Amino acid sequence: MSVNTKLYEGKAKILYTTDDPEVLLADFKDDATAFNAQKRGSIQGKGGINCTISSHLFEQLAAYGIKTHFIDCPAPNQMRVRAVKILPLEVVVRNIAAGSLCQQTGLQIGTVLRQPLVEFYYKDDQLGDPLLTRDRLRLLKLATEEQVDSIIHLALQINDFLQKFWQQCGITLVDFKLEFGVDSQQQLLLADEISPDTCRLWDIAETDPNRRVMDKDRFRRDLGNVENAYQEVLQRVLQVVENQNYSKVLSPES
Repeated sequence: MSVNTKLYEGKAKILYTTDDPEVLLADFKDDATAFNAQKRGSIQGKGGINCTISSHLFEQLAAYGIKTHFIDCPAPNQMRVRAVKILPLEVVVRNIAAGSLCQQTGLQIGTVLRQPLVEFYYKDDQLGDPLLTRDRLRLLKLATEEQVDSIIHLALQINDFLQKFWQQCGITLVDFKLEFGVDSQQQLLLADEISPDTCRLWDIAETDPNRRVMDKDRFRRDLGNVENAYQEVLQRVLQVVENQNYSKVLSPES
């Protein structure tokens, strides 16, 4: 496969064109950012870890019936993906109160929500990625009504799978961010990544509110041992995949 030119560079990945216009190469970086890139740093090995975790989760989600942009991984920190037009939306699914939900509502961190909460944020750093109502989505024409309905349905399906998967890893899925794109056939696909960068993950066996953190909050909140936490998540994912324990959660009826 020949790599042509850099198409786009974001905070966590670089996208390159390939010899197939329908296929892009995503190069995962070790760079780390938080608070809309106001805080910057680097997490050693993060690119390869996130790429590997994401590839396994995309493969299992595909078996679960979720269509994604994932094709394969030609290198540990590289992922071949279907070319999509990313919708300018960050879709956040919350199972437990944490982060901005606590800051904006006064809910105590760790409060288990009665049902998953699906939120839409405008993907625009200059505006601070504001929370969107359905009427604002419609006003800004960021997605069609059909796409919004499909995204909510898919987000809840993905949440159902991921909660069970992470539980088998001994990890609680607190909340996570998704992005979706549309391919050349106008098909809605799950895109971006699913990793400790995009998920809030707590160690089930740990009760200390700081030691239990296994995600980018360790970087955001200067908790230390960031690389170790990412490595531990990777090892648990690989163990579950290699043991094929995930087969128990592949059926939506399970």
